[in-house]
Amino acid sequence: MAEISIEQIRNFRLGAHHLDKEYKKTDMEKLTGACGMQNTPPGAWETALFNRIPDCSLTEMEYLLYKEKTLLQTWSLRGIPVVFPALESDVFLSALIPQEDEPWIYTAGITLALDFLQMGFHELFEILQQVIPQLDHCTVISKTSLDQNLAEWMLPLLPEKKRALWTQPSMYGSPDKQTVGGAVVSFLLRPCALKGLVVFGGRQGTSPVFTSYKNWTGYSFTPNKDACKKLMRKYLHCYGPATPNHFAAWLGCSGKQARRMWKTVSEETEPVMVFGKKTYILSSDKERLLSPDSLQRELLLLGGHDPFLDQRDRAVLQPDKTLQKQIWRFVSNPGAVLYRGEIIGIWTGKKKNKGMEIKITLWNTVPEKQKLQNLAEEYTVFRNTNLSGFDIILTPGSM
Repeated sequence: MAEISIEQIRNFRLGAHHLDKEYKKTDMEKLTGACGMQNTPPGAWETALFNRIPDCSLTEMEYLLYKEKTLLQTWSLRGIPVVFPALESDVFLSALIPQEDEPWIYTAGITLALDFLQMGFHELFEILQQVIPQLDHCTVISKTSLDQNLAEWMLPLLPEKKRALWTQPSMYGSPDKQTVGGAVVSFLLRPCALKGLVVFGGRQGTSPVFTSYKNWTGYSFTPNKDACKKLMRKYLHCYGPATPNHFAAWLGCSGKQARRMWKTVSEETEPVMVFGKKTYILSSDKERLLSPDSLQRELLLLGGHDPFLDQRDRAVLQPDKTLQKQIWRFVSNPGAVLYRGEIIGIWTGKKKNKGMEIKITLWNTVPEKQKLQNLAEEYTVFRNTNLSGFDIILTPGSM
């Protein structure tokens, strides 16, 4: 059984995530479809795509998502907004649908509301599926309005004795803006998205607009029986060597669902050793994994939620667990300074009246500090502003 080094893994994943060189605009669908691009916080997918196609402007990205609709955004893995090619909707949506007694992704928190209502998950989900097709003929501005509109549409179909409870203030926070019914809908929108019943449409000001898949794309959502295999191949190509537990954490699904999906490609995988433990890769990736390519780009400023940073074996990116806590936080991850696949520091950017100020903290020195400033300037230009402040801090252990 082959023993894979950390350097080989970093090099392989850089290539799989298309961070090894600058790519062309014609590669847009291939890049966004590698493993999807998270868009929370809003704009995360734009930064991720910029790091792969630096000459693609914000206007061009928005055109592909909102006008040409080559790309699509809706709730997907881990229940978060993800941007992916519209033609691969089956892979990023229906592949995630659970079977038998597997729980739906993201819905564990709904229990509090179900207990309050004394109603079952499937009962409420069935009612929501009866009314949500109304989105085929309209759009709704803002997530808050979407939750409440759908809750109101469901109200007449609820048992009469449950309706007063349905309209009570939410127990999840912001009771002045959300009802219990609105909270239930918020959880159930994730399963609805995986069934192609709701997507993000355009934007109105700073607010997202929601509608149905059919109303937005102009055609009906069509699941594919091979969707699970396709998703597994994407995952293993981008994040291999990996284990089913790594996959479950990345997808946000139960261990049972992860193991079921993993088995769909079991004949296409083989074991390798990493850090003394058995992991798996696609057999078709073995040659590339064992033969690292030269990198045309060694230094990068990745956004805090770039797909590359979503590796579950975080020691590959940064072995020091203390430093890991600075990279992956509960909220508001900073950007990552990446050198040859290793995170050597973090960065933050703050918009000011005169432009954007970027602050970089390094744990390891890099050969070309000027290159970091150049990257910072390129990013601010992409964000239609200028670099008004730039600072590099070397921590004691990096001198």
